[in-house]
Amino acid sequence: MSDNLLGVYNRAPLVVDRGEGSWLYDVDGNRWLDCVMGIATDGLGHAHPKLVAALEAQAKKLWHVSNIFRIPGQEALAQRLIDSTFADVVFFGNSGSEAIEGALKTARRYHFVNGAPERIDVIGFAGSFHGRTYAAVNASGNASYLEGFGPRLPGYVQLTLDDEAGIAEAIARPTTAAVIVEPVQGEGGARALTGEWLKRVCDLCTQHGVLLIYDEVQSGMGRTGKLFAHQWFEGVEPDIMAIAKALGGGFPIGAFLATKEAAKGMVVGTHGSTFGGNPLAMAVGIAAFDEIAKEETLAHARAIAAELVEQLNALKDKHSDLIVEVRGKGMLIGLKLVPNNREFMALARDHGILVAGGGENCVRLLPSLLLSSAEAAEVVTRLDAAFADARTRLAKAA
Repeated sequence: MSDNLLGVYNRAPLVVDRGEGSWLYDVDGNRWLDCVMGIATDGLGHAHPKLVAALEAQAKKLWHVSNIFRIPGQEALAQRLIDSTFADVVFFGNSGSEAIEGALKTARRYHFVNGAPERIDVIGFAGSFHGRTYAAVNASGNASYLEGFGPRLPGYVQLTLDDEAGIAEAIARPTTAAVIVEPVQGEGGARALTGEWLKRVCDLCTQHGVLLIYDEVQSGMGRTGKLFAHQWFEGVEPDIMAIAKALGGGFPIGAFLATKEAAKGMVVGTHGSTFGGNPLAMAVGIAAFDEIAKEETLAHARAIAAELVEQLNALKDKHSDLIVEVRGKGMLIGLKLVPNNREFMALARDHGILVAGGGENCVRLLPSLLLSSAEAAEVVTRLDAAFADARTRLAKAA
């Protein structure tokens, strides 16, 4: 392990070299069935040929220019997003954290220009994850991400998702600016919120003039079988939405989308980005969007997710002493475990499958949206072997 990199990652002993579809290879040629996909980022798998072609073609033309000029790719990708969502305007950055920061700024600025600068409070929820930048970690409120970084930022309120009365009271406060929530929590343990929950909060926000922000960085871009997770339900559209990850199919892109009304305070000089929306990113983003947004891609993701969940529930019955629950939505799947999830991640790796961690002692499966039926069955076969191994090791340790 190199000591010339900042030691903030607990890296697995896997030296990656290349990827093909659902498979990841190390420098020695060993391969793993990849159910991490860069944490739900490589939505179309590794090295999708249409994304490779788009990147190569753009790389020969133009890499970067300043946002003081019009960039046609931005306008084209923004139009695709607007045509597919509630939004009227889009801002492009480079990451999910940047998208969240822009969304939070937009919400507070909205109230400022409306003559209510006191409305700064942002309501977030336990188990959420919105990124690692300063406002993002304050919006999440995870103590382990805040420790040692100075005082908490003012205006961030944390509640639990199940506190219906507390949520209603907080939204009604005259200092509340926005609610930020993930329709499906990722890092928090693949917890999918119901349509009833989203509708209740959406209606409360409308009633009290509070903006609703959805963090669809992980749950968006086809991950749940709809283009965006909230689109499973009627009448729950947000005012602002942050997206990233699979938006670029592995190329760094983030964006926040907003209604014209919600974004009315974001005028010239209030926000910006050097690299956001650069021609390379936009070329790949357009190619990724066009593939993911196809109904056949989304239908395939829904069908394979249904197969996978059915087989995982059978696996849960077989290993009921090790698997507590199968949860999530679509291709954002969580297994709540009895054994330590981090130890199981390493054990799964020994059996040729890569899974991600998650809150509440879960492991997450975040495979390619193009995972085949045969590969889904192989996911379960390899997990089955890993759980059998885990039982043996637990028995020896007892």
